[in-house]
Amino acid sequence: MSATPSAPLSLPGRALDFYLSQGYYRMHQDLFTCRFLPIEGGVYTVHWLRLALANVHYGPEQRRLLRLGERFTVTLRPFELTAELEALYAAYRASITFDAPPTVEAFLLAGATHNVFDTSVLEVRDGTRLIAAGIFDSGHRSLAGIMNFYDPAYRKYSLGKLLMLLKIEHARSQQHEYYYPGYVVHNYPKFDYKLFACPAATEVFDSLLRRWRPFSWEEVNRQAADLLDDWQQEPWAEKDEG
Repeated sequence: MSATPSAPLSLPGRALDFYLSQGYYRMHQDLFTCRFLPIEGGVYTVHWLRLALANVHYGPEQRRLLRLGERFTVTLRPFELTAELEALYAAYRASITFDAPPTVEAFLLAGATHNVFDTSVLEVRDGTRLIAAGIFDSGHRSLAGIMNFYDPAYRKYSLGKLLMLLKIEHARSQQHEYYYPGYVVHNYPKFDYKLFACPAATEVFDSLLRRWRPFSWEEVNRQAADLLDDWQQEPWAEKDEG
């Protein structure tokens, strides 16, 4: 008698909600967290963010971007790795000045043949031309923004920020509670664009106290000081006395 093949494993939506709420995030087919990021010979503190969707209110710049985006066609579909997505990402990656994985496959799957996350993609097209893609994972009551990339020829439309707003609007249409954009880094502004949508609705995770706090740079400064102090108390931070 042959065994019945088991269904491929997938991460339940409520489990993703829980791990996101504890400062974890997707990397390939795993979940990870971190408190520090080495950059250019220095060590910087990491501060995970989420937006409380019920509190999101847009200002003039956000509304302007959404109006600009109305000239394009936006389609939501389950994620499937395609040559079209890879070609768009390759063009995007060639235009940026920071490190990024070589391909969409390397970013999301890293050789895996099965995706354990509930992943979708928002495609933005100008006619039939794919000009931007926003990839995200859905939980039961939360959404995690994973990748945004776009055609460099359309840079003036701020499509990365537009995709963030479109993901938030999709999350709200699903009655989700939270949108998780990733992290900011203390005293390293390259990641500050993740605050674009609505700083007043943004919360920052205190990884030492395991709780979310209303975002402010004063709060980030406090958490950074606490993290560095805690790090100095660890045994590996002690200097040899001999």
